[in-house]
Amino acid sequence: MITINDIYNYIDMLAPYSLQTDYDNSGLNVTFNSGGGVKRALIALDVTNEIIAEAEQTKADLIITHHPVIFRGLKALDERDTAVRLCRAGISAISAHTNFDSAKMNDILCEKLELVPEEPLAVENGAPVGYVCGCQPVSCKAMAARVRDALGNTVVRYNALRDGMLSRIAVCSGGGGSFLSDAMSKKADCLITGDVKHDVFIDAHNAGICVIDGGHFHTENIFCEYMLKALSERFREVEFRVAVSNRDILSYQI
Repeated sequence: MITINDIYNYIDMLAPYSLQTDYDNSGLNVTFNSGGGVKRALIALDVTNEIIAEAEQTKADLIITHHPVIFRGLKALDERDTAVRLCRAGISAISAHTNFDSAKMNDILCEKLELVPEEPLAVENGAPVGYVCGCQPVSCKAMAARVRDALGNTVVRYNALRDGMLSRIAVCSGGGGSFLSDAMSKKADCLITGDVKHDVFIDAHNAGICVIDGGHFHTENIFCEYMLKALSERFREVEFRVAVSNRDILSYQI
C-alpha cells in the first residue's frame, strides 16, 4: 500500500523541501488520512475548480501541484477557496514549488530549449535560481521561436535587439523578470523567463539585452511531465496522470 506520506517523502528526495524559500508554502497543503492508501493521483501546475471536479469524478485521492494550494496565510475561510473545496471533497494536496525550482525546473527548461547550463543565474537559500548558458549565435526572433516551439506557447513576447546575435542566455522559469540585473551582471545578452513587467522590458531595451517572456504557465508546466514519469516509475501501484483540465487559463486572441 502506497501512502500520501510515501509520495511526499519521495518528492522530498527528488526536490528537498529544505530548498524552498522563506515565503513559500510547499509540502502537504491539505491532508486526509496521510497514512491511508493512495490509488489515484492527478498532477497539475495549479489547483483550479476544474481540476478539483476532475479529481472528484475520477475518484483521485491526491492532487500533486507545483504551485501551493495555500500560498499566503489565510485569515478567514471562504467556500470558494480551493483549500476549502478540497477539504469538502476529502482530497489531499501536495505541492513542490520553489524547492522544485531550485532542484529540477530550470534543468528541465534548459534541456527543452537545448541550452547547456554554465553557471547559476543567482543563488537563494544556498540553491541556484536559474542558469546562464552558452549557445551558438542566434537572433532574438529565432530564440523566441525556439521557446514557442519547445514549450507550446500561443504567444511569446520579446524585445528585439537592433543588431547583434545572442550567444549567452540566462534562463529562469516562472516570473523571473526581477533577475534582469543578475543576467546583466553575468554578461548575458538574453533572459528567458515569464510574467515580465513593462518596466523590465524598458530597462532591458535601454541596456541592450533581449528579454523573452514565454509565460509563467508554459515555462513551468514542464513540472507535470517530469512528475508523471518519476512518480509512475517509483510507485507502480498508483495510477498517476496529468489532469485533463490542467491548462493555461488565459486567452491570447479573440
